[in-house]
Amino acid sequence: MLEKNKHFTAEITDITSEGQGVCKVDGMAVFVPLTAVGDVIEGKIVKPHKSYAYGICERIVSMSPDRVENECPVYKKCGGCDFRHISYDAECRTKALIVENAFRRIAGLNPVFEQFITADTECRYRNKAQYPIAMVDGKAVCGFYAPRSHRLIPTMDCALQPEIFKEILEVVLDYINGRRLSVYSEETNTGIIRHIYIRRGSYSGEIMVCIVARKDISRRLVPLWKILSEHFAEIKSFVMNINPDSTNVILGEKCITIGGNDTITDTMCGNKIEISPLSFYQINTIQAEKLYAKALDYASPNENDIIADLYCGAGTIGLSMAHKTQKIVGIEIVSDAIENARKNALNNNISNTEFYCGDAGNVFSELHKNGCNPDIIVIDPPRKGCSQDSLDVIIAALPKKIVMISCNPATAARDAKYLSDNGYTVEKVCGVDLFPRTKHVETIVLLSKLKSTHHIEVELKTDGLDLTFSESKATYDEIKAYVKEHAGLTVSSLNIAQLKQKYGIIERENYNKAKSKNSRQPKCPKEKEDAIVEALRYFKVTVK
Repeated sequence: MLEKNKHFTAEITDITSEGQGVCKVDGMAVFVPLTAVGDVIEGKIVKPHKSYAYGICERIVSMSPDRVENECPVYKKCGGCDFRHISYDAECRTKALIVENAFRRIAGLNPVFEQFITADTECRYRNKAQYPIAMVDGKAVCGFYAPRSHRLIPTMDCALQPEIFKEILEVVLDYINGRRLSVYSEETNTGIIRHIYIRRGSYSGEIMVCIVARKDISRRLVPLWKILSEHFAEIKSFVMNINPDSTNVILGEKCITIGGNDTITDTMCGNKIEISPLSFYQINTIQAEKLYAKALDYASPNENDIIADLYCGAGTIGLSMAHKTQKIVGIEIVSDAIENARKNALNNNISNTEFYCGDAGNVFSELHKNGCNPDIIVIDPPRKGCSQDSLDVIIAALPKKIVMISCNPATAARDAKYLSDNGYTVEKVCGVDLFPRTKHVETIVLLSKLKSTHHIEVELKTDGLDLTFSESKATYDEIKAYVKEHAGLTVSSLNIAQLKQKYGIIERENYNKAKSKNSRQPKCPKEKEDAIVEALRYFKVTVK
């Protein structure tokens, strides 16, 4: 174990998915922020652990060829950007490796890795910003939190945000300070105004300004709407969001429109999109269009296909595919987003869509039970990825293709591994840079249902079975293999025995009896029952 405050000289040889440089000191990995591969540094250990340590760079002995000058004055303090000290080309190489390593090392998968999709611009690309507010020296200021803390770094300009956001912030803060409006304190859970939240349509230029507060102060904000609308013709919506909870979550569930419209509109993949304060909408519109184009390419639907779009947000992904397929079925847990999705379909004269509000896994499970059998499933889950229950529901639906979009390569690789263990082949993976200068990277994955390439026919020897099954040429292992290959499910001999008994195929009753009088046997789940019945019929067993 390295000692705290130990000084060292070492070369940075790698970068982690968190954007930290990696070097070796006395054979142990040390993670050093704000460094680049090829840097030789003098550093100091600040946080030792048993098998690794964190350090800081005190001096660069020789610079990496990837290094560039950083022009942001708060870059090292605010923690919003992780790669501003290296060239954009080096950043994209790093992100492509992060994606590839996640699938190769974490999941043990070896798909085709397509060329990384880079961004056209590295600055001013964000269409959304959320600024926490705090009191500093008796004055309300806004900015961003320092890494791994809630210590505010005051700033009103960010190289990733449109310049007009800074101008709007100045007006809003002048109003808050001039009217002496109460500002929220996390330490004491007192005060009212928590965040200034701004959204902008990249194509339309329409802007929404949202004040996040602990309680309804909309009447006190009405004069601010008049000031904003006079200064900025682009502002089409002024909203207050109420979040009374002591939480790190920025937005509450209730929104009140103070002035203008409830929503703003933008264009995504040629469709007019309506956006509310609570809607999920990719923050980099131009790059999102590239992402969705790749998703459409991976899905390659035909006019008879049904596509299920899970975690659909405001419907942007599904709507971008609607013109190529028979029907889109979208599911999203945020009710405002579903309302937006329905309006977006209506506004674009897209009639082959259905949108449902609720947990993606639960709602889709019910839809599947009621006959919804999509040919293609598109999933765009939150950063934590899909739950196993959701993945099991997807597997049970037997889509011919799954297109996964993820903002976290690690969870995407984990979920892809689970799907590959349950009847799907991970064919292609492509990284897309939606978030230049940050550590975040979007990943898109194509998975296809395994297809049978051979016919299994094994002569049945009835004396080697526990059940009379002489009319078939399949053993229990063959049935299990068929179910695994065609349904992606793992079934047991007991499951098969229960089904054969149910349909009058079984003749030896002792096989399916519990070993003790008080034992309780699990019943075969419905999806496994259906899959076993399909296998029995495939092997020409009469099932009535």
